[in-house]
Amino acid sequence: MQKDRNMEKVLSRWDVLFLAFGAMIGWGWVVMSGEWILGAGTIGAMIAFVAGGILVIFVGLTYAELASSMPTTGGALIYVLRGVGPKTAFIAAWMLALGYISVVAFEAVALPTVIEYIFPNYKVGYMYTINDYDVYASWVAVGVAGSIFVTIVNYLGVKSAAFLQMVLTIVIALIGLMLIFGGAVNGEMANADPLFVGGIGGIMVVAIMTPFMFVGFDVIPQTAEEMNVPARAIGKILVLSVVLAIVWYIAIIFAVGLGLDKTTLANSTLPTADAMARLFGHDFFAIVLILGGIAGIVTSWNAFIIGGSRILYAMAEKKMLPAWFGKLHPKHGTPINGVLFIGALATVSPLLGRPMLVWLTDAGGLGIVIGYLLAAVAFVQLRKNEPQMERPFQAGKSSIVGWLAIIFSIFFVILYMPGMPAALVWPYEWAIFAGWAVLGILLMIAMRKSFPTEKLK
Repeated sequence: MQKDRNMEKVLSRWDVLFLAFGAMIGWGWVVMSGEWILGAGTIGAMIAFVAGGILVIFVGLTYAELASSMPTTGGALIYVLRGVGPKTAFIAAWMLALGYISVVAFEAVALPTVIEYIFPNYKVGYMYTINDYDVYASWVAVGVAGSIFVTIVNYLGVKSAAFLQMVLTIVIALIGLMLIFGGAVNGEMANADPLFVGGIGGIMVVAIMTPFMFVGFDVIPQTAEEMNVPARAIGKILVLSVVLAIVWYIAIIFAVGLGLDKTTLANSTLPTADAMARLFGHDFFAIVLILGGIAGIVTSWNAFIIGGSRILYAMAEKKMLPAWFGKLHPKHGTPINGVLFIGALATVSPLLGRPMLVWLTDAGGLGIVIGYLLAAVAFVQLRKNEPQMERPFQAGKSSIVGWLAIIFSIFFVILYMPGMPAALVWPYEWAIFAGWAVLGILLMIAMRKSFPTEKLK
């Protein structure tokens, strides 16, 4: 396989920033803000996102240094391969791939959910019931159509996908700022009571969802070889995107918490949209916010097909996956089989109904945190074993950032375990995670003859 034969450096600084920030502020804030506030209280939910944000900042700093040192398609795969070894690198990349694919599938389920809010009676053609949720043919068709559209956009090249990302991210930001402004001016503090729900346990339940909401900054390393950006700037853009996303989520929680009382919040299908209508005094503004939410669905969808297809491509490049995943489009330079593979999985996911939203959030979140943990371990190992390695962006003079990223990542992994307040739900969420892990083991066995045996030099 000829390495990166058609990948061109076409992404600007703004392309990169919009790619990551747009990925992190997708649709989750529209559909799940009520769950966060009801689960931990207004202030409790904000604290949960600060805690999750701290984890992501430390992990982001390790990524920033590593991405500037090794601006190569593959991100954590390349870092762990050089810092730890091939088998651990496979685990890191495979777990992150689960996170990326789960986001894409999440959006394929979220899109028909949005349309249901605008057209509440559009569901026709009852098919079956999953986990007490009735699945209709028209509902599935919307998700399938959206999946086909976003897959085609990515098939046609990263520059066109980046332009779409920029336009839609600006739309989301403007609509979100309207909501935040409305909450600050027209919101009522009485609606925010109780400020805390469930104590530390409530905060933990919400905090466990935050890695999934913040995943997106790590799309930046996946496209490193397609950037026309200095190595040092890659790290700075990555950290900036994380900070902007933390501020975004906290501000949205603030606006929704002040916009709706708890009874209305509990009965709301899309609480962020209802808060927008309440704060501006007309249902039209709920539709405006939903349009922003649809834009958010596409930005996340777009970014994670980009990131997921690149990590599968890089794994094939390192002979960890079949060479089929390493095929590039002869004209557009896109990893076409990776794009089509992820697009196909997203196309199937609406068949499993709306319960998939939460299942994917949690199962994908565990995969993401494991990937973060192993990247942080690679950071510490490289600081120890290769102190003279060129680091255009340096995350401090010592390895403390890496150790803190390891500690926070382990803490979040523990939160997913049985017996913890935010444990994965049996059997659905564990089945998703375990099934992906078993598939990875089978692939390692199948690729054992070509699988790399040494660290990346």
